[in-house]
Amino acid sequence: MSDKNNKTLRPGWRRVKFGDVVRLSKARSQDPLADGIERYVGLEHLEPGDLRIRSWGSVADGVTFTSVFQPGQVLFGKRRAYQRKVAVANFSGVCSGDIYVLETKDAQVLLPQLLPFICQTDAFFDHAVGTSAGSLSPRTNWTSLADFEFALPPQDEQESLVRLLRNATDAAQAQENCIKAAKGLLQSFKNEAIGNNNAGIAKDVLLGDVLLGSPDSGCSAPPRDADTGYFVLGLAALSRHGYVTGDFKPVEPTSKMLSAKLSKGDLLISRSNTPDRVGYVGIFDDERDDVSFPDTMMRMKPSPAVIDPIYLEAVLQTTSAREFLMRIAAGTSASMKKINRANLLKMPFRLPSLEAQRAALEQLHSLRATVLLQRGRLAATRSLITQISAAALAGGQKNV
Repeated sequence: MSDKNNKTLRPGWRRVKFGDVVRLSKARSQDPLADGIERYVGLEHLEPGDLRIRSWGSVADGVTFTSVFQPGQVLFGKRRAYQRKVAVANFSGVCSGDIYVLETKDAQVLLPQLLPFICQTDAFFDHAVGTSAGSLSPRTNWTSLADFEFALPPQDEQESLVRLLRNATDAAQAQENCIKAAKGLLQSFKNEAIGNNNAGIAKDVLLGDVLLGSPDSGCSAPPRDADTGYFVLGLAALSRHGYVTGDFKPVEPTSKMLSAKLSKGDLLISRSNTPDRVGYVGIFDDERDDVSFPDTMMRMKPSPAVIDPIYLEAVLQTTSAREFLMRIAAGTSASMKKINRANLLKMPFRLPSLEAQRAALEQLHSLRATVLLQRGRLAATRSLITQISAAALAGGQKNV
C-alpha cells in the first residue's frame, strides 16, 4: 500500500488489502467420513447477522463437500453475498464450495478474533456484491475479495476493539436467549390454549369444515435476472412462526401468475418443501399488490362466520398440527415432501366460538408483541456491532 494512502491515517494505522492479511484455506478432504469428519455446513445453515453456526448436516447422510474448516476459521458465503452470511466455526467439518474458509495470515498483524467483524461490515459486503458475477446465483471470487482495502489498527487498538465487540455480542446473545424464551412461551400458549382447547364450548371439526372451498393453487415461473416489477414468494417466506417478508423473486406477470396475486391477510401453507419445512403456514401481511404465491404453496380461505384467520394460523402452528402435517407429507425424495390437498382438509381440531377465539387472540397478540420487542432490540444490537466495526476500521483517518 502506498505511503500516500497511509499519510491520511493516525500513527500506527495503515491501509492494507484483505489478501495481504487474510488467506483462503485450501484444506480439502476427498473422503470426509473416512477422515473422521462428522458434520457439514451449507449456505442454508448460515444465518444473516449471526456469527454462530446453529445448525449443520451429518456427513454420514451423504455429502459431496470437500472444503475442510477448523474451529476459529471464518466461513463466508460467496454465493449471493447480499444475503450477508458470515460465521465463525466452533467445530471442524466440511462446507459447501459456495463458502470460503478464511483465516488470518499472521495473528501478530491481524487478530483472528477481529476477522469476522471485518467481514460483517457494509463496506466488505458492498465490495463482495459489487464484484459478484452470474445471473440467478451471483458469486464473488477470492481475487476480488483479496483486493478489498481497509484501515488496519495497531495491535493494541485491535485488542480494545475486540473486547468492545465481544461485549456487544454478549449482549446480543442475551437478547437471543430472551427471544428463545419468549418463543417457547408463545408456542406453549398455542399448544395449551389453542391446540388443547377444552375450555368452554368447543366442537370437533375438520380443516375442510372451516374453509370457503378448496385451497387455491399457486403459480411458479423461472425467476428473471432483471427486475420485472412483479414477484413471486420464495420458499423461505413461510417459517415455523409464520410469514417472513423479504423473500421475493422477480417473475413475468403472466395472466396465470396474476391469478395467484396475494392480498394482505391471505393465509398460506407450504404444500411442497423440505421435510422440516413442509406444512409451514403464515399470513401475508405486506401492503403491496405485486406479489403472487408459488405452486409450492396453497392459499386457504377461512370462513369468517366460524373462524378468525389468525386463530386458524395459530391452530396450524401447534405441535399437534405439525405432527399431523408431517405424517401426511409424502414423497419418495429425501429432500422434498408434498402435502395432498384432500388429506390436508381432513386435519382434525377443536373449534371454540368466535368470542372464545378473540379472547385467546388477545393473549396471543400480547405474547407476539413481546417477541417482536426482543427482536427489535436484537436487530439494534447487531446493527450497532456492524457500526462499531465500520467506524473503527475507518477511524484511522486523521480527519474523522
